[in-house]
Amino acid sequence: MPKILLLWYGAVIVSMQVIKHPGFADEKVMKKTLDLLLVDRNNEFRELADIIGIPKTVPGWECIILKFCLDFRDCFVAWSQKDKDLDHNTVHKSVTLIRQLAKGRKTMTDLAHLENLAYTLGEEYSEIYRRLS
Repeated sequence: MPKILLLWYGAVIVSMQVIKHPGFADEKVMKKTLDLLLVDRNNEFRELADIIGIPKTVPGWECIILKFCLDFRDCFVAWSQKDKDLDHNTVHKSVTLIRQLAKGRKTMTDLAHLENLAYTLGEEYSEIYRRLS
């Protein structure tokens, strides 16, 4: 396991604040939102963890998957805005996220399922957070 990944895991254990996305400021609401989402969507989180290669034995693995889903959602929103030019970082980030999901997939249908899963989890988290705030 790369050393930088271990450092990132350590940061996740310390605080939910590692998930730095616009609109998510209250750490208590963030934690409660994640807990509520995991009640119904734990299997989906586990599936993405297996696909991406995040060990479920690491404390805070759910936060890592959530961060991935929120990043994926942000990338989709950026790509779907037809009147906005994308900067290099956004394009690179998007392709990297898709590549993580695509590794080992045999068909586009498999990839589309995982993309929909990541996007939906990000959307559901955002909606639950909005309702709790």
